[in-house]
Amino acid sequence: MTTAADAYTTRALTAQTWDDFAALVEENNGVWGGCWCMGFHPEGVRGATSAQDNQAAKRAHVDGGTCHQLLVYADDRCIGWCQYGPPAELPNISNRKTYDKELDRLPDWRIGCIFTGKGHRGHGVARAAVAAALAQIETAGGGVVEAYPEQSADRPAQRGAYFHTGPESLYSQFGFERVRRIA
Repeated sequence: MTTAADAYTTRALTAQTWDDFAALVEENNGVWGGCWCMGFHPEGVRGATSAQDNQAAKRAHVDGGTCHQLLVYADDRCIGWCQYGPPAELPNISNRKTYDKELDRLPDWRIGCIFTGKGHRGHGVARAAVAAALAQIETAGGGVVEAYPEQSADRPAQRGAYFHTGPESLYSQFGFERVRRIA
């Protein structure tokens, strides 16, 4: 059986694919108001004074090799991504005090943000992105992978709202299990 996700290809975010990534971000108003997928990186978005600061910081991570991110393509057009990396690369998570309180050990990998461009949501882009990230993690030696999905059950519809870390139902398709709640 062929699914919509089978029609997608993925490529790593590199200097060579930067323009594809940048086009998607710009088509979507800078993504979450100009984040440029910087929220999980060490400097986060709080120190930036503009979307251009986030753009420059993201490009520095790409050029410096401190960015693991897979882009999802429909034909030759970038339509989404999944960010992943080791905790040192992606240290910023929400509700850090609660997270640290019950922490027994850091994961080997984290999945940060997931993004699907306008007009492509609900067609398996996020699933293709997470599947590709998990395959890359396995190729790199595997280990414990942690994600921070958002609850979608019983959540009222919100105009313009995004599941920037993906819905919990997405991760359950890959065998993830909730260990604890931090938010």
